[in-house]
Amino acid sequence: MESPTQTAEQIESMTEFLVKHYSDQLRDISLSSDPKLHYPLFLEFAELADDNPYLARLVFSNPEQYLRHFDESALLAHKIALEHMKKFEEKIGIEKRFIHVRINTSGSPLERSSDTFPRIGRVRVKHRGILLMLKGTVIRSGGVKMYEGERMYRCRKCKHMFPLFPELESINSIVKPPFCPSQRSKSCEGTNFDPVEDTVTRHDYQEIKIQENTQVLGVGVIPRSILVVLKDDLVDNVKAGDDVVVSGILTSKWSHDLKDVRCDLEPMLIANHVRRTNELKSEMDISVELIEKFKNFWSHFKDTPLKGRNAILRGICPQVFGLFTVKLAVALTLIGGVQHVDASGTKVRGESHLLLIGDPGTGKSQFLKFAAKLSNRAVITTGLGSTSAGLTVTAVKDGGEWMLEAGALVLADGGLCCIDEFDSMREHDRATIHEAMEQQSISVAKAGLVTTLSTKTIVFGATNPKGQYDPEQSLSVNTALSGPLLSRFDIVLVLLDTKNPEWDKVVSSHILAEVQIEQGRDVDDLTTIWPLPMLQRYIQYVKGNFRPVLSKEAEEIISSYYRLQRRSSTHNAARTTVRMLESLIRLAQAHARIMFRNEVTRLDAITAILCIESSMTISAIVDSMGNALHSNFSEEPDQEYAKQEKLILEKLRGDDIY
Repeated sequence: MESPTQTAEQIESMTEFLVKHYSDQLRDISLSSDPKLHYPLFLEFAELADDNPYLARLVFSNPEQYLRHFDESALLAHKIALEHMKKFEEKIGIEKRFIHVRINTSGSPLERSSDTFPRIGRVRVKHRGILLMLKGTVIRSGGVKMYEGERMYRCRKCKHMFPLFPELESINSIVKPPFCPSQRSKSCEGTNFDPVEDTVTRHDYQEIKIQENTQVLGVGVIPRSILVVLKDDLVDNVKAGDDVVVSGILTSKWSHDLKDVRCDLEPMLIANHVRRTNELKSEMDISVELIEKFKNFWSHFKDTPLKGRNAILRGICPQVFGLFTVKLAVALTLIGGVQHVDASGTKVRGESHLLLIGDPGTGKSQFLKFAAKLSNRAVITTGLGSTSAGLTVTAVKDGGEWMLEAGALVLADGGLCCIDEFDSMREHDRATIHEAMEQQSISVAKAGLVTTLSTKTIVFGATNPKGQYDPEQSLSVNTALSGPLLSRFDIVLVLLDTKNPEWDKVVSSHILAEVQIEQGRDVDDLTTIWPLPMLQRYIQYVKGNFRPVLSKEAEEIISSYYRLQRRSSTHNAARTTVRMLESLIRLAQAHARIMFRNEVTRLDAITAILCIESSMTISAIVDSMGNALHSNFSEEPDQEYAKQEKLILEKLRGDDIY
């Protein structure tokens, strides 16, 4: 145990460090108006390790004691800042009672070690008592409670006053010491203590549960979860579905005392700092050199832009031969359009949804899995194994209190939700995703909990047709999916395994030659095929940096096509709604993003129409695509596009619409 002199020296060095490096934060805290609030003071662990390695080692090895010392030094530094402001700036700040030092371990050596930054499933007893970092997705968020955090006690014999803190292991109860802790020359050895009135410090308290990301786990590994305790300024900062990195102290607590159930210790992390990683993902790995490489790529294909686009599309699911239409649809869906908010605050979603309807063996599941790899956040589920609660949100009872646990669509917020075997979902389960797909939120009223959760997610579905696909019938009849659900999908592609000897020969040759292609591929040559890591970064970059605006010509073409479809005698009522017009705009914006542009031109509008045309099985105005399964990459895509553009514009002009 340290002597009072050593403790005072360490608090003094901590105070000096805070005043030297974090004077701006201290000044902001001093100028804040509410003296009763708990204020965070964010400290970089890497900076502390550079400035005072000894102190950084102490904080890492014994965080429970030294984080408390840091909170005391923050109050001392705050008083120094107040005096400085009064003396030199002639500003009078308000003295605060509660300041908590929050240590951000991002970029520090702790982040690079598996001992200090393990997977949740790898947390063991050896991690107890050190500053630990854990990464995961918030799956459950409890209510904010209040608990007694500190109380002063007085020894009856020597009148020495000392603080006592509750032990989370014993359900927040305060355990009195066996004898007086006063460190005088002559020990007191008193055993009776009285609580001092009006010395109780109360804290806000919230429990959340984080689960390790399923994308980093191998097949068959069950994702593990851990309880995290948030206090004071950290409460209500995260919600179900958020990706977080939490640093804190590993401890444990006794599980609830239930009849005929063994009582044991559950691991628990008391959080010191919580960092959301949802917004950071798009900025993580994109270097200036990589952006320059993207610009050089497009300057190389300046005269033949569609050839450049096809080089990017070839990198999508390269193990599947051809299927140009599907690969284009996957790229447009993942990139998406721009969210639009009108004057009244009504939001029109920017995310597109894709449905693949096809015979067995047409590569639907392969596309689903590859799309999940491309997305920075993805949840894969199957229709038969999904209930409405599993897709949306579940109400669970924990320790006598009801909590909401996030389902697949909430966990995929800001990413992609892949649902395979869409047709095997029960009808009432399918109806639950209507609101999530269009309004991008889920309204819940369960067990007295009434709330709305965000589901800003892309839905990518795959389904088999009901029996033999009949081209003469509408999609609703062929798939047994309701019209309202079909209208929410921007692109619906039908993959029919028709007999085509030439196609079968080419496909079999491609499958047999795949091994040689993999071995001889040049990773840096972007003009032929893009590798997966490059595709991921490109999609992230164009989504974050381009917000395309429709040109006048593109607006007229899209509007003309929509009016023509509405007028058509064979129009499909489930597809030709106002949602189709919004889909056209989203797809045109997504294509402009792929082409590295901030303006939607005629090329983008026509490509969006061609995508929608492949969805229009019985009311297509131009049968230019044929069966999506047999659509291959053209040797001269720019020349072929010119023919398709001419066909579409002639049809629009022929009907006196454009």
